[in-house]
Amino acid sequence: MAEEAPLWPDNFLTRVEALALLEGLNADLLASRSATLTLETWCRRHRLADPPTVVARLDRSVDKPASPEQRQRLQVGPDQLVRFRRVRLFCGDKLLSEADNWYVPSRLTADMNRLLETTDTPFGKAVLGLGPTRQTFAVRKLWSPLPEGWESLPPSSPPPAGVRLDIPDALFVHQALLVSAEKIPFSEVTEVYQRQLLDFPAPPDPAGP
Repeated sequence: MAEEAPLWPDNFLTRVEALALLEGLNADLLASRSATLTLETWCRRHRLADPPTVVARLDRSVDKPASPEQRQRLQVGPDQLVRFRRVRLFCGDKLLSEADNWYVPSRLTADMNRLLETTDTPFGKAVLGLGPTRQTFAVRKLWSPLPEGWESLPPSSPPPAGVRLDIPDALFVHQALLVSAEKIPFSEVTEVYQRQLLDFPAPPDPAGP
């Protein structure tokens, strides 16, 4: 029987804590060269698995051709090969993100292409030798623990004690270009970050029981 997820009680303090954690992770991802390494730091900090290693699980049944807009962002012509890779990133048994990745194999080394085609190595780890940086061009929140304008809303009755905070599967989306140290784009990725990022006990109430 699967272990029950840690309880995040549905109250104002917990919602503020969840918002702060997600905003912090979002900022770390935006400032990072590698989403994979940022997620490993998150996994280690919140003890999601031992060892706190992020692994990719490929879905080889899906193929999505690059759109004309994506080819323009990647600076490739209509006939240049662009490969597609769909992965789910896990830390232990915790699903952290689902990602669609379009990349230009001619801009990677032979060893990088071999890793991507024959193993489940996360893309960010496979291409570290290119000295990549991320250029995030779209961020979209799919859920917020607090409603917009919450600070101006009249106070409401708290939910009964023991009610679990309802966290949806998808939390936020990033779309980014990866560019090499020579400023050449070689990959575009759409990442959907998942609820199991918060699959650890909520911070304790400082007021105590």
